[in-house]
Amino acid sequence: MPLLTKAPRGTADILPSESYKIRYIENTVSEIASLFGFKEIRTPVFEHTELFNRSVGETTDVVQKEMYTFEDNGKRSITLRPEGTAGCARAFLEHGLFNEPMPQKMFYLTSCYRYEKPQAGRLREFHQFGVECLGASTPAADAEIIALAQNVFDFFELDDINLEINSIGCPVCRKEYHKALLEYFESKKGDLCETCLSRLEKNPMRILDCKSPVCSAIAKDAPVVLNFLCEECDNHFKAVQKHLDAMQIPYTINPQIVRGLDYYTKTVFEFVSTSIGAQGTVCGGGRYDGLIEQLGGNSLPASGFGMGIERLKLLLEAQHTSLPEEPRVQLYIAPASKDYSFEALRLVNDLRMEGISALTDLEERSIKAQMKYANKKNVMFTMVLGSDEIESHKATVKNMDNGETKEISLDNFTEEFMRIILDAALADIGQTDNLNFGDFTLLNGGKI
Repeated sequence: MPLLTKAPRGTADILPSESYKIRYIENTVSEIASLFGFKEIRTPVFEHTELFNRSVGETTDVVQKEMYTFEDNGKRSITLRPEGTAGCARAFLEHGLFNEPMPQKMFYLTSCYRYEKPQAGRLREFHQFGVECLGASTPAADAEIIALAQNVFDFFELDDINLEINSIGCPVCRKEYHKALLEYFESKKGDLCETCLSRLEKNPMRILDCKSPVCSAIAKDAPVVLNFLCEECDNHFKAVQKHLDAMQIPYTINPQIVRGLDYYTKTVFEFVSTSIGAQGTVCGGGRYDGLIEQLGGNSLPASGFGMGIERLKLLLEAQHTSLPEEPRVQLYIAPASKDYSFEALRLVNDLRMEGISALTDLEERSIKAQMKYANKKNVMFTMVLGSDEIESHKATVKNMDNGETKEISLDNFTEEFMRIILDAALADIGQTDNLNFGDFTLLNGGKI
């Protein structure tokens, strides 16, 4: 039987040599979200299909072409989540979070699934960082989530990334806009793709988001939504701009942005880069005041965004942003024979209990083979444990970077090795003053 050695098309393995970079990105965006008062939510990887039909919209590309939908053993229609907002909104309603203080501010790091043509920056299984602010209707709420995304890009010191904003109005002013779009696209029916023809009567605004080059070219000359905004939507959009100006967040107004999901109202925005090719949108979001009501709840304002982790990583790599190096193992203990493996394992376990990364031999290899392995693993220090060390209760720790050695007591091993690590860290950062062990945890937090 042949080996199954190829992942499904549109998916990607994240190997240990790369996973620490993803973890660093995820930890960073989580911490930034926390600064804004957002707390993490985790929702199921699949939901009832009806949830996405009602929220994302039956005329969107996502629902019409891209969802992974199947019937489970109970004959229920189930869909792998194509985006994160609908699941958060469902959880908000199911668990009565509307009874909690408003606004409810949630963030997530989640996998999503869309059947699209795989290419750089676009996978069928991809990962998103998203935020949802439910219960706040003011322009300040829109500006705050934009500021959160901007903080992420600023933290990573990214350039060549531009904020584009638009307003697509509310159901009131969109009625007139839809009439204008219908009239315009009716005159172009002969050139529209089959999908857009089906959208013409139901939701002509979705034609603006079509990926067909022909339809995109036609859409460029379509009526502009900003010319149809009601007074409330116009004032809201202008206030969002004032808030962005106050925070000195640069932006351009792009009336072509409509976003690909039906639940959006009023503010929509995208952060776009030219550094990663055709898939230049790294983050997109806006306001969706009608979503909770669409799902059966009371009318409730909401806003949020989704940021692609894979695209963010591509952007970091394209701009040669320096990420932290992979954390190093701090000590390798090499037992001289299997007779000393018991003590070696005890010592590394004691170190691990104190937050020190440590390895020892698990294959009964020779000292030479163990040292070769430790060198390949790029460990910081090594130590041989044999009869002499056991009898004298002392061993020699070797710094693998500079070759320096230091004798250490096996009776007070953990504390003395912590001091060695601490001294090495202080030398690296150019400090000579002594720190107490209360400072060790901070230094050891993934930095040494």
